[in-house]
Amino acid sequence: MSLIISNIALHYLSKKEETGEVLLRLGPESVDVTHKIENFVDALHGIYNSKGSKAYGHFATIPAEGDKARFVDIMESYLSDAQSFYDFSCQAGNLLKNELEKYELAETGYLVVCHYEYMGGRYLLAAIIPISEHYSVDGELNISADQHLDTSRLQLAARIDLFDYQQNANGNKYISFIKGRAGRKVSDFFLEFLGCEEGLDAKEQTQTLVQAVEDFVAVNQLDAQEKQKTRKELLSYCKEQKESAQDVSIKELGHVIGEEGSEQDFYKFCQDQSYPIEESFPHDQAVVNKITKYSGFGAGISLSFERSHFGQDVIYNAANESITIYKVPPNLKEQLLSLLQAQDKQEQQNEEF
Repeated sequence: MSLIISNIALHYLSKKEETGEVLLRLGPESVDVTHKIENFVDALHGIYNSKGSKAYGHFATIPAEGDKARFVDIMESYLSDAQSFYDFSCQAGNLLKNELEKYELAETGYLVVCHYEYMGGRYLLAAIIPISEHYSVDGELNISADQHLDTSRLQLAARIDLFDYQQNANGNKYISFIKGRAGRKVSDFFLEFLGCEEGLDAKEQTQTLVQAVEDFVAVNQLDAQEKQKTRKELLSYCKEQKESAQDVSIKELGHVIGEEGSEQDFYKFCQDQSYPIEESFPHDQAVVNKITKYSGFGAGISLSFERSHFGQDVIYNAANESITIYKVPPNLKEQLLSLLQAQDKQEQQNEEF
């Protein structure tokens, strides 16, 4: 396993229904990093990476009010060995408790704070994991209920790239957090707990990258097949980076879709055209996925096809908003022929009566 856990702490946040008071129950001071704990963090890391709706930011520069400590202050105290990881996690739990008390939200569960390494990177993950009930049956067919950490419902989580933070404190993307929940207040309170401001817009950066690739294939006058090949190379590279939790690098991409120094060097092309794009950035995979395909659904119709077919095997008529498809897929053709045969049979039966 390439994931190495340095420290982990678990605390519990609950809310009194009658008063709305938030309660914080602190976990054990020392958590042994067993094989089960390693598997749990590895699964949590994978779930977090797979979340497509992430945004990026940095710690706010606004000083704390009075003697109030900020998350970045207590984190720095831990990283500089001025206090233990457990003390840091307890302070973080109290900061989160104070933020929860400001809002009428039922965002309770287990607060996991974990410092770990993965693929050469150092990370600090903070997440609230909700609780769900599950049921079991014993040998006497007695049903019992119990609770479990429901990582599949993970929504409130943020991860700090410690290498990026320590080497580039003025950067705008060393904190990532899950975004996209309905109800802005839910994510707002978690960002306030961290003292985080939104910075780099991953979706906007990715849209610029996709446009740069489209401009690149147009300027180099690639034929339809070469254009699609280049788009697929971009898609493949981005998928690999997403799976390994690595940023997209424009320089690396230059080696993937164009040899450096040649007339088709993508990296040099981006520099010459002065695109408003970072040298490297965490990308939005959903945006890249659209570069090789067109798709849409609605009113009971779902359609998807590779963009190389547009204008050839798929013709769109804007005047009457119709689409003509040539070379119908064999499995769809078989279903349509069966449907036509069934309709003919039904019409014959109706005529007999």
